[in-house]
Amino acid sequence: MSPEALAVQFLNGLAGASTLFLIASGLSLIFGVTRIVNFAHGSFYMLGIYIAYSLVARIGGGAIGFWAALLLAALAVAAIGAVIELTLLKRIYQAPELFQLLATFAVVLIVRDATLSLWGPEDLLGPRAPGLKGSVEILGRQFPQYDLLLIFIGPAVLGLMWLLLTRTRFGVLIRAATQDREMVGALGVNQAWLFTGVFALGAFLAALGGALQLPREPANLGLDLVAIGEAFVVVVVGGLGSIPGAFLAALLIAEIKALCIAIGTVSIGGVSFAFSKLTLVVEFLVMAAVLIWRPWGLMGKPAAATRNPAEIEAPLAPPTRRAAHAGWVLVGLLMLLPLAGQAYPYTLVLMIDILVAVLFVTSLHFIMGPGGMHSFGHAAYFGLGAYGAGLLVKHLGWPMEAALVAAPFVAAIGALLFGWFCVRLTGVYLAMLTLAFAQIVWSVAFQWDDLTGGSNGIVGVWPAAWLNEKWVYYLMTLAFTVAGVLILWRVLLAPFGYAMRAVRDSPLRADAIGIDAFRVQWLGFTLAGTLCGLAGGLFAFSKGSIAPEVIAVGRSIDGLVMVLLGGVQTIVGPVVGATLFTWLSDLIAREFQYWRAALGFTILVLVLAFPQGVAGGVQRIFSRAER
Repeated sequence: MSPEALAVQFLNGLAGASTLFLIASGLSLIFGVTRIVNFAHGSFYMLGIYIAYSLVARIGGGAIGFWAALLLAALAVAAIGAVIELTLLKRIYQAPELFQLLATFAVVLIVRDATLSLWGPEDLLGPRAPGLKGSVEILGRQFPQYDLLLIFIGPAVLGLMWLLLTRTRFGVLIRAATQDREMVGALGVNQAWLFTGVFALGAFLAALGGALQLPREPANLGLDLVAIGEAFVVVVVGGLGSIPGAFLAALLIAEIKALCIAIGTVSIGGVSFAFSKLTLVVEFLVMAAVLIWRPWGLMGKPAAATRNPAEIEAPLAPPTRRAAHAGWVLVGLLMLLPLAGQAYPYTLVLMIDILVAVLFVTSLHFIMGPGGMHSFGHAAYFGLGAYGAGLLVKHLGWPMEAALVAAPFVAAIGALLFGWFCVRLTGVYLAMLTLAFAQIVWSVAFQWDDLTGGSNGIVGVWPAAWLNEKWVYYLMTLAFTVAGVLILWRVLLAPFGYAMRAVRDSPLRADAIGIDAFRVQWLGFTLAGTLCGLAGGLFAFSKGSIAPEVIAVGRSIDGLVMVLLGGVQTIVGPVVGATLFTWLSDLIAREFQYWRAALGFTILVLVLAFPQGVAGGVQRIFSRAER
């Protein structure tokens, strides 16, 4: 690798860092003031590039028209962000933070289909910037003029943000709200307008970052999840609420990516290492390393002790005799379902999907609710179970039964290893580290062609001959799911479950009475991963194939949505949430062209009607009726 090539890649990294910083700085502002983990932030980025594309086509491609279109696109998205905050988020600020996350996920679904309806499914590549269509020679290499401009935009925005935060009253209020939101309200500041202003500013920065990419990359419907993933990484690595930290993290991650591209493939001792493949996961490797070394980020501060909202939760209680009888009656009816399913074969297929989702989500609820460990990467253990079963069958020739039994143990190894690092963190930092490990597992599955089949996955993973009939496989899945759920519920209501909740509610008090917090959470994390791996094994043999999508961030988000939809504070919440979400997704996808938007609106209605989750809301209604 020549010094000239390295210099050009260094400049490419600087250009990429500017875009990352624009997205992440807006997300950092929104989280710092409103405490909302805003999944819709990537949608603002996507809207910025789409709206800029249309405005450039309408206004014209001249210098004034082009730059005016980019600015107007960012302003338009800022207005959209303000409307979303006023009409939706303002209504749920008093709800638990995770339910606010659920609402912003619904916004992602709605915006995705609205974009599809307005601009279509094709990629849209905008014109190059007027006057910046050529390149300049740097150390004998050609470098795009537009990218050279982007290098200066990031520091310029950082300087403007510094002036805003230190030299204006609005900036002082933002910094004050980031430190102590309640005190700002006590001083008479109109928090409603402050929140709206900050949300609009954050949306503006994300959209500006998207609009500036118009000459560099096509607008497409996958930009939202890509952008939000990278933005979360930058914010967490830099330190929550730290704008300079976001800039430093964006610079670090972008330059490491550029370096991997510059190195390419290196042979050491006859073994080739393709560093260029690391670009898919390098930001998550960086985040994992930083969080293990410095849990609060490069320029963040250790979180101050706060009152855990879990302290006001009613303790989980074993089901009443009537509820237990009703549950076993339901299991009996499910056992009889194949009698009706013979007339409707798809019913059994859907029910297998629901049962797998129930086991997956119940294991996630086990660590999220009673355990207090929020996970954005639980699909890692689902994928490890699925791939473990598939590889044992395809590469080692194991019988299906043995591979299915081994699947949860493969996942347990991953959970034991990753959990050792994850449970040392708390809050968003813990959630993001779980996401980092999940993305690392996904990258291995996606790129290790010789072992996992790469992007094509593993095919021909079918059940044993005696399970070829769909109704037989359904009954086996039902048996494993019921057993797995009962195991998790039994542990929750045992002394170990009470110890988990004690650590969640007050680690200091738990330590004072002799509870080993690390050991309890580590074992709980491992148990959840083990049962999640069983769900992955069942999924693999029900579909006959495995693809990297089983580990992708989308599946982790779906699991998170199911937990929140059912209710974190109820023992049956994950069962209700998984059933409702899987059934609604299937029904709406078959009945509506824009099924994501329909599902998003349905989730919003449920969130507003049942801020404690569907199961939690129903439980509260019955409790009031009994009084």
